[in-house]
Amino acid sequence: MKRRKLMGYAGAGLVTSLVTNLGSEFQATAQSSSSLSIQWLGHSCFLFTGSGTKILVNPFRAGGCTSGYPSPKVAADLVLISSQLLDEGAVQDLPGNPKLIYEAGVYQFKGIKVEGTASDHDRKGGKQFGTNTAWVWKQGGINIVHLGGCATPISIEQKILIGRPDIAFVPVGGGSKSYNAQEAKAAVQILNPKILIPTMYRTQAADAAQCDLSPLNKFLTLMQGVTVRRSNSATITVSSGKLPENTVIEVLSYKS
Repeated sequence: MKRRKLMGYAGAGLVTSLVTNLGSEFQATAQSSSSLSIQWLGHSCFLFTGSGTKILVNPFRAGGCTSGYPSPKVAADLVLISSQLLDEGAVQDLPGNPKLIYEAGVYQFKGIKVEGTASDHDRKGGKQFGTNTAWVWKQGGINIVHLGGCATPISIEQKILIGRPDIAFVPVGGGSKSYNAQEAKAAVQILNPKILIPTMYRTQAADAAQCDLSPLNKFLTLMQGVTVRRSNSATITVSSGKLPENTVIEVLSYKS
């Protein structure tokens, strides 16, 4: 019963009802914090822990490019969904009773302001894969932008809204519904994030016959001159007082 109710918010587009539910969770101020834990669960799925809140972005159902990733069935307080495609919006089996946001808009949750902006999810005006939502919020003292599965250039309006993020999550693997290496580089140059975490690229977890993404190295080759840090873990902790001034590319390991 709970599963049908959760999916119903998206199917019927009842954003007003969702905001009403979120309203019961409003708090005047967020808990004091100056660090953020980020766990990569594969593809464009990440768990953010900070300010006393767990936010999960883009849980997926295994298949194609996500075939070999463990299922991202982790507990969260809030779940942000960039699209209702199965590699970005599979929420049926999530534990607990998290709040869900599917559509662009401005929301408040436990003192955290979340803003979603819509763009086309493909290069055909959204006719192939519909709409993608990019998410912007501040948590643990860190300004975050997660572009979801964006395939269209960042508009002037989006740039004004986003500003300069501390951390940007940018799709880089190409295919039919996300930036290719050249498009991702252009987006990074516009955003100029302090930390860049690439998303949506081919890894060993992919079913090679059913994945149209390119490996990460194609993007990294274009970004020569930018510092690249490779972690042996799927989780990093970022401190607001120790952010680099120039962009650093942080590559996480999904195997940890």
